[in-house]
Amino acid sequence: MAEPLSAALQASRAKVDESVSAMVDDIDRSIFRKMQREMYLCSARCCENQQYKMADVQSCAERCSQPVQQGQNYIQQELSDFLDRLQRCGMECQDSIKDRLGNTPLSAGDAQTEKLKKEMEGCLLKCADKHLGLLPTLSKRIKGNLQSIG
Repeated sequence: MAEPLSAALQASRAKVDESVSAMVDDIDRSIFRKMQREMYLCSARCCENQQYKMADVQSCAERCSQPVQQGQNYIQQELSDFLDRLQRCGMECQDSIKDRLGNTPLSAGDAQTEKLKKEMEGCLLKCADKHLGLLPTLSKRIKGNLQSIG
């Protein structure tokens, strides 16, 4: 059974979660809501066109929603890539510790075990800090791409 996370790792995980949420909220408020507004206004104009048949209105509304759908897919892909990178960094930490262990068995309370746990924690904290540092660039990239979509 896995050991519970240390307070430092819990705090680091919470900081990453909060920072990603804040970035997504900022993107939503600054760009994505405008895209959604345009989608709804465009769809309303489709409904106002008395020359359109029902299928025409449906097609028009679907075209209006394409930028928002593309934006949602794009944001989801970027966030997924970010989390994959963060997870890979954590796995590299694990691999590094495993490689150094070799065939040496670990026992709870052992000085070597405690040293490796501390190194693992330090490595994971560095991963979190490194990826927190990537968020401003990620946010800028997402905003730029959303503006080109919408």
